[in-house]
Parts: sequence; structure tokens; C-alpha cells
Amino acid sequence: MNELNKAAARSIELEKRLNETSSELDSIRKSLSQAEQRANTDTLTDLPNCRAVEGFLRAAQITAMETGEPLGLLIMDVDHFKKFNDNFGHGVGDQVLRLLANVLRERLRQNDLPGRFGGEELIAVLPGANLSVCETVAERIRGSIAECKITRRSTGEILPEITVSIGIAQFRLGEPVAQLIERCDAALYLAKRTGRNRVVTETRLEEQYVA
Repeated sequence: MNELNKAAARSIELEKRLNETSSELDSIRKSLSQAEQRANTDTLTDLPNCRAVEGFLRAAQITAMETGEPLGLLIMDVDHFKKFNDNFGHGVGDQVLRLLANVLRERLRQNDLPGRFGGEELIAVLPGANLSVCETVAERIRGSIAECKITRRSTGEILPEITVSIGIAQFRLGEPVAQLIERCDAALYLAKRTGRNRVVTETRLEEQYVA
């Protein structure tokens, strides 16, 4: 009986230690997950950063190749953002980027991923979306931003209209992610060159080349 009691006590103590170890491991996993989330999040806009977007885009690319489903990409840039920053300060510029990030989140579809690509450029990956769907979504985003009224908190001053230009491209089977981004970026800069505050798809690049 004495030996049985000792064995039972050891078993209870072992179970206690295992529970403590399991709790410590859960805490470590949670901390690692939070650290990974911070590493993948842009601190200003709270959107996924470039690293997170590229990881998502690579996974979406593989899915598109396996299923044959389309994959769309859009890149958005604030028109005359440098001039706006120079006139009103970087603090107000940051406020504008946060506003645009919120609009992007609200106007995208549930399975789409928005992100900050760098500077004043925002990006969105649209799995299952062809150029036509992407254009509809992008026009919704562009229109919503053009309707926004931004007030300077310190003075109550209503700031000038904010507009964006948006480039759109669709993934082509077998192409590298960098090539898709490059084509989308080219469409964005064509939007800039042809008047700003507009959406341009990659088909315009082909038309321009043929012309």
C-alpha cells in the first residue's frame, strides 16, 4: 500500500508538471504567433506589409495554377502625395494613408487581401477575380476615396480632395510573381500619365504597344 501511495503521488506530480509544461508551450506559441503577426503588419496602416502580401500572393498563384481560376492584382497610389505632404505635413499624410487603408479594407471582397506595398502605394490580391471583376472593385475603391472629406484636427480645416490612381493586372499561368507585379505597376503609372484619378488595366498597355 505504501508503494502504491508513492506511485500515485509520483503520477500526480508528473501530471502536474506536464500540465505546467503544456501551459508554458501554449504561452510560447501565442507569443511567437503575436510576434509573427507584428512582423507581417504595417505599423502605420495596420494592413499586411509587403512581406505578408508577397507570401499570400505566392500561395494564391499556386492555387490559380492548380485550379485554373483567375487571380487579380491591383496597386493603388495617392495622386500628388508628395505635394500634399509638403503643404500639410507628414502627420496629415499619415492620416490620409490610414483613411485609404480603411476604405481599401471596406471595399474589397471577403477573400481578398489588402496590404501596404511601400510609401503611399497600397496593394490588393484578389483570388478568383478576372480583369473585369478587379476593375469593378477598383472603381468602387476610387470613387469612395474621391468622396472622402478630410478635416485637419488641429485647425478644423477641410483639406483638398484626395484621389488615387489604380493599376490592374491578371496572373498569367507560369509567370513569376515579380512579373505580375511589374505589369500591374506599369498599368498604375499609365493611369498617372493619362490624367490620374482613374483605373487602368493591363489591356491598355497592350493597346498602347500596338498603337
